[in-house]
Amino acid sequence: MPALALLERVGARGDAGSGEFPPTVYLQGPDEAVKAAFLAEFRRAWAAAVPEAPQARVMRPGEHDVDQILAAFQNVSLFAPRELTIVFDVEDLGRSEKRVEALADGLSRPAGGSCLVLVESEAETTRKTLAPLRAACAVRVDAEPPVREELLRWGARRLAAQGCRPEPGALEALLETCEDDAIAFMNEAGKLAALAGASGVVTRAHVAALTAPSVGAELPDFLAAVAEGDAARAALRLERLLAAGENEGSVLWALGHLVSSSFVAQSGGWAKWRDQSFALARRRSARDRAQALDAVYRAEAAWKGGRADVRTALEQATREVVAG
Repeated sequence: MPALALLERVGARGDAGSGEFPPTVYLQGPDEAVKAAFLAEFRRAWAAAVPEAPQARVMRPGEHDVDQILAAFQNVSLFAPRELTIVFDVEDLGRSEKRVEALADGLSRPAGGSCLVLVESEAETTRKTLAPLRAACAVRVDAEPPVREELLRWGARRLAAQGCRPEPGALEALLETCEDDAIAFMNEAGKLAALAGASGVVTRAHVAALTAPSVGAELPDFLAAVAEGDAARAALRLERLLAAGENEGSVLWALGHLVSSSFVAQSGGWAKWRDQSFALARRRSARDRAQALDAVYRAEAAWKGGRADVRTALEQATREVVAG
């Protein structure tokens, strides 16, 4: 089954589809960009349909044995919600025929309404040892390189998930800039929502601004936009900063230092970005800054605890510090 077809069936935006998830999904194929986009949309659909357990559990055969994977899938407790479990690097099971057979046998007995997604990494040839797992799953999704029309649909879905829509020709212009490269297009499409503002409409001008030569993409420029409370400029500078190769963890640390330093910079304490810390202190009260610093710490804990990817954690922390 094509990835987009399954998403349309379950209703990845919460406004269409049945909302009913297959008990097991086998995700395979050569296009890692499509896999990443599918998983992001699938997780979003699950969060909308199962708000009592919105976060997916992530497992790997190298870290969890078959019994643990099946325990997560076959959870039948009356006191626990159904869960979404994603198992990456499933090909590692292929080293043991017994482990493959044990998992395949367990997949044939779903219970509790949970959903298990097995993700096989790209391979030059079909891994025959994993055939029992493919056969045991209720749905098999093939992540093939998308054609132009499919890429445009992926881009529209990405924007819709963030409450935005493109004006005619906007996504086509972005696709041309990305030279039909799936990874580049999907990454850039996600950035456009930050530029849409209150209107929620992504225009060709936004595409031109996003893909223009990088100006002000240094870390101090990003922190200055945050300190001044310019949400759109901060979002754009963050995207360009990361595109230039800056490490997300380093940016998250800098964001925390910006806030913590705002309490001591005016009294002569050390601050790496003193001007930006002064600006933040002038704009937000001590109470607001304390709440913002707590938000940064919580974002870091969510990232390091595996509850959120670092990119999501960083974007959320940025919004919290900008707000006010």
